[in-house]
Amino acid sequence: MRATLLLRNIDRANTIGFLGLGAMGRGMAANLLNKTFAGQQGVFTPSSTASKPTFVVYDPFAPALNDFLSTHTRAYAGRDVVPASSPAGVVRLASTVVTMLPSATEVEEVYLGENGFREGLEGLSDERREGTLFIDCTTGNRDHARGVAKEMEALGAAMVDAPVSGGVVGAEKGTLSFMVGGPEEAFNRAQPYLEKMGARYIHCGESGNGLAVKICNNLLLGISMVGTAEAMLLGRSLGLSPELLASVINTSTGRCWSSESNNPAPGATPQIPTPADRGYTGGFLSKLMSKDLKLALASAATSSTPLPLGQLTATLYDKLSAHDEFAARDFSVVFEYLNQAREGALNGAGAGKKGEGVN
Repeated sequence: MRATLLLRNIDRANTIGFLGLGAMGRGMAANLLNKTFAGQQGVFTPSSTASKPTFVVYDPFAPALNDFLSTHTRAYAGRDVVPASSPAGVVRLASTVVTMLPSATEVEEVYLGENGFREGLEGLSDERREGTLFIDCTTGNRDHARGVAKEMEALGAAMVDAPVSGGVVGAEKGTLSFMVGGPEEAFNRAQPYLEKMGARYIHCGESGNGLAVKICNNLLLGISMVGTAEAMLLGRSLGLSPELLASVINTSTGRCWSSESNNPAPGATPQIPTPADRGYTGGFLSKLMSKDLKLALASAATSSTPLPLGQLTATLYDKLSAHDEFAARDFSVVFEYLNQAREGALNGAGAGKKGEGVN
């Protein structure tokens, strides 16, 4: 009922929609909402003669949606922060829609499926369709993203793919980096929203190029994390303290983001606590790294690009993602996985985990 009333009364051009309130999305949505209503770098002008701004949210997981609404309707009494009943409902209410979804499968469902964005757009006038902008922050398949963008553009809407780097902490702090693919005009329209959720946004060219950059970045990230984990584990087995070894690596040629900002060895960087210091929680999940590495391998197959290290790293993370002990923990937990393999070998089991080899 609430959404129906809003549909009749709000200024759609002055409304933002956000879909996907998971570990990444809830922080991104909170920053977008807070900075919009606070008037920082404003997209909206609440003091103008235009109707009151509205923030519309949707997530099929009711607890996530209810938690977000509970927090932000209390914080912004008198401002409209409301749920929609479906993706189609979001796009009927909001001219700018941000999506942060788990994979290409959910993108297909949300954009093109029943009660999805396509269905919502089809019920709007040509003018409203042309005023619609989609910003998809999902990390998925580049060719698939291009196909979805073409579908939206055929209906008159604009779309950019804008996958992110920076993890859950970056989403919460508003320090994400966005790699954006799509027409320059659409990128320019997206900038005021991206700058509320992140610290950097780079136009990478045509549709799908943002995802191409993200896939390449995460390929290197996965490889560097495994290399860092191996070095840190070897150092510990040779009697070196993690803190000492990390301090040398991070002032030497082995320095990288995985060694400096997300070191996989507990206690390695006490001045910069990492997921390893809290049981490998609160970071980029191993199962998501596995997904991204598979996307890199798929792209490599279509372009005949050899990825020998990428293949090895993907195989290792595929093993991690098959176990509950590792799949839902930060991808730096590969250190613990390798450590279990070492302990198994020392015990004569040759094991990665309870008798399972890592090769």
